[in-house]
Amino acid sequence: MDRRLTKENVIAKTLYGSDVYSHILRQFYPSDFLMRVSGDDCGWNRNPWDNSAPSLHIWMEKVDPGARLSNRIARHHDASGHIPDGTFLDFAELFYKKSGEELLQILNDELHLHLGEEQPGGVLFQTPLIAQPHFSFFKAPVRNVTPYKQISLLDTWRYITGRYARRRTEELRLIRDPKRARMFKAEKFDYCTFSGTFSVRREDKLLNHSGLLCLDFDHLPDVEELFRKLLQDEYFETMLLFRSPSGDGLKWIIPTDLTECSHTAFFRSVSAYIAQTYGVPVDQSGKDVCRACFLPHDPQAYLNPDYSRAL
Repeated sequence: MDRRLTKENVIAKTLYGSDVYSHILRQFYPSDFLMRVSGDDCGWNRNPWDNSAPSLHIWMEKVDPGARLSNRIARHHDASGHIPDGTFLDFAELFYKKSGEELLQILNDELHLHLGEEQPGGVLFQTPLIAQPHFSFFKAPVRNVTPYKQISLLDTWRYITGRYARRRTEELRLIRDPKRARMFKAEKFDYCTFSGTFSVRREDKLLNHSGLLCLDFDHLPDVEELFRKLLQDEYFETMLLFRSPSGDGLKWIIPTDLTECSHTAFFRSVSAYIAQTYGVPVDQSGKDVCRACFLPHDPQAYLNPDYSRAL
């Protein structure tokens, strides 16, 4: 199978490019039901360049109208005239401000197409649901509170060590203004809720607790030193450990014991232990069972050997 990163393969993997339109529009309208497809017609959609009026028509058509078996491509027409008519690539270029190979790579990463990648460990998000634990995965932006699917620790490790978030992680670490960095992270990074599965990311919408706890360490003076110490901790077993999107922090995933106390009480107990043992504070937002954890690129992330064997 040809898995090179080419325009033709992007078209083939995105329903002629219609998935690209849907993905971009979802960045503006995360709660909308988008792209009512009927045959080759994707309907009239809300237009971000026309104050969200339904003036954006999207459809799929033959590249060569005269050929019986011509390839197809998704196109758009803006009835308001705010943006020029064109294909899904022209639309993506307007949104991402990139073109050519760079634009194809962004689409590859954003839509998880896996083109041009070696995948000796299998395809992302393929761990059977009988394997435990599982938790909810959400596509960016963070204001999207509807889960995309359930994933496992192994799925998460594959995502983090793969190329899926590499570009956005590199871009984030070049931003020096803290406010801009927070906004960029909230808009561009996929995330998960390590402590459970949810119907909606709200504490009262928890479906099942995963038995996992995510501890977040920010602005560390020596990231690698704490990384090594946590792996050697005598009381808590590391399930997953990786550097934060900013690069100056860590995300430590450990098992919880909720037979004797609540999620919040367990979190506070572990936080006190960490402060006393290692002299570093834990981000207290982790006490919320529905806390979002952004997923960055970290090729050196650690996965517990019990899960590594599944590779």
